[in-house]
Amino acid sequence: MRIRYLYLILIIALSCQRPLHDHKGHKNIHTPSEYVNVFLGSSGDNGQLSPAASYPFSMLSIGPHTYPSTHTGYEYKAKEFLGFTHNRLEGVGCQGSGGNLLVKPFLGSDWESTRLIKKEEKAYPGYYSVRFTNQISAEFAVVDRYGAHRYAFPQGEKGFYIDLSHSIVNRFRKEEHHLGEKSLSGWIEARTTCGAGQYRLYYYLEFDTSVQWKEVSSHRLVATVNSQEQEVGVHIAFSSVNVEYAKAALRKTSFEESKTESAKVWNTLLGQVEVEGEEERVKLFYSLLYRALQSPYRISEEDGYYKAIDGSIQQSSQTLYHGWAIWDNYRTQLPLLSLMYPDYFQDMATSIANLYPYGKKDFASEKSPAPTVRTEHAIVVLLDAYRKGYKINFDPIIDSLIHEVDALELAHPDKALESAYDAWALAEILTATGKHALAKEYSQKAMAYQETWRSEFQDVRREDVDRMGARGMYQGTVWQYRWFVPFDQKGLIELAGGEDVFLSQLDEFFDGDYYNHANQPDLQVPGMYQGTSQPWKSQEIIHRIAVDTMVQHYFNNNSRGTESYIGKIYKNQPEAYIRTMDDDAGTMSSWYVWASTGLFPACVGEAVYYLHAPLLEHVSIRWPKGNIFTIRVENYDPAHAYIRKAIWKGKPLNRNWLSHEEIAEGGELLITTSASPNPDWGVENRWISSMENR
Repeated sequence: MRIRYLYLILIIALSCQRPLHDHKGHKNIHTPSEYVNVFLGSSGDNGQLSPAASYPFSMLSIGPHTYPSTHTGYEYKAKEFLGFTHNRLEGVGCQGSGGNLLVKPFLGSDWESTRLIKKEEKAYPGYYSVRFTNQISAEFAVVDRYGAHRYAFPQGEKGFYIDLSHSIVNRFRKEEHHLGEKSLSGWIEARTTCGAGQYRLYYYLEFDTSVQWKEVSSHRLVATVNSQEQEVGVHIAFSSVNVEYAKAALRKTSFEESKTESAKVWNTLLGQVEVEGEEERVKLFYSLLYRALQSPYRISEEDGYYKAIDGSIQQSSQTLYHGWAIWDNYRTQLPLLSLMYPDYFQDMATSIANLYPYGKKDFASEKSPAPTVRTEHAIVVLLDAYRKGYKINFDPIIDSLIHEVDALELAHPDKALESAYDAWALAEILTATGKHALAKEYSQKAMAYQETWRSEFQDVRREDVDRMGARGMYQGTVWQYRWFVPFDQKGLIELAGGEDVFLSQLDEFFDGDYYNHANQPDLQVPGMYQGTSQPWKSQEIIHRIAVDTMVQHYFNNNSRGTESYIGKIYKNQPEAYIRTMDDDAGTMSSWYVWASTGLFPACVGEAVYYLHAPLLEHVSIRWPKGNIFTIRVENYDPAHAYIRKAIWKGKPLNRNWLSHEEIAEGGELLITTSASPNPDWGVENRWISSMENR
């Protein structure tokens, strides 16, 4: 069945009019949010995602905490709920981060004796609800940094247990709180992801009815309500600055109004990308695009005040964000935002640059304004943003960029290659800012990757080349890291012994199933045929990874040859990804979004996109300023993996790439797909990353 999403007017899409129907009388889904499956990836170690009520780029999300749980505090198959928490980092490792301020409704006079056993639940973007076997029901809506709870109880004694010390992986450190007649306010400090740093969040929580407070132990309270109350509302808001800002963020709107407003914003944002194609692919597309819009988090207040990573309070004329997983998502999610959501991305790029004046670290600082993961390769993101036309003021941070690159680790082969990437980015930034002598120095540092590559990666016949963690490498093998020279593929081809040898080795890599889509070290490799005389091979591999059967030997362990996975990698179900494959703050979901559109970044740091056969029949990106970029597919078939020909703005396109500038100007790209490759298409006017003449 083919579904077409018509993004007409949000008022119509969100109104109470009768649903749209097709000619057979079946209901047509007509808003992007209705495609989204928020339970995707929420079971086991298959994405580490949550169905929590959330809002685009908000530090607050309200979701269930179950027993047992996953990295986000929730397991789809679990029946017992411990309560509801108010933040989480989606899809990250080290058992997650967040899970603060747990609220548990209970019946009777003893909160410990109430067991919350799930009867049914439902959720969509911005909203989550659950009914329990004891007749308690709970639902939540989130708008910006404000969250609304609504509980329904049977008659009798009842109340709420609140645990201010609750956190994922017991990373709570300390808190202070103040009790009011109906309110609870204060701050909570907890370690962030991997325990690498610490964050403090301020909160203000208010009941819509009178409560009786009792402190049952350190950091734990009970709020009892009148036994006649059958519906109780709770309002909560967060701030990274102080309690006063959190209190000011509370809204006076009704629960239904909050629910409607959140849905409207989600539909607006998701609806900037309109797609048409197979129903299941459309659903998976929007479900994964939704995951790409969770983080980073807005941390600045309406008047511009925010907390910097050194704990100081600063003010900015731009919206500031925090909550980074850059080592992971610089590859896919951040470039996706740079293309599809420029109004947001400008402030995000500014926020990354703004880390440097306050003591940027590779992981979290001790005074972080929100949960975060890591920021390696931030310099590459800044170069990428600059080359795409975003405003980056390098002058105040250039010394910090130089210091960061000078301090990069070279002890292990993988680190040497990753450091070369940052050195290349610095050289390009120095060139752009007129510091040509320094640029030459760091360009030479980047070129030093060749020595490491010859000694550690050239010989693929050594015994340990397929062993996870060999030679001290991080979450990857020699086979997987040997391709990590995204800034100089032309030089890498020469090092390998020329294009014939390079292609032969690339064929061996994929034919031997050495590729690992469960993690990021070799995530760019499927696109590496694009810069050669055989671009159609990238087209087939991208299609296969996205929708077809894959053999995966590697996970976050070395299990090649035993317990291998055979099947689809992306599935629209709670066990969505292959085991141990974390979404990593939108990284892996964004990969699928790119695959669906027919575009992929050629090299982060260069404003170029390679083309492949889209998974969908029609994709349009509509930017707020009115420009529209459209990809239409002729001879569409879900099984077609190859491009037969392409027409760009009415003229034949024989190259397999477009620039960011071309796409951002708008226009139509017409791609004719086929079941077999066209070896003559995409080989003219090739684009390939290169350090020649730099």
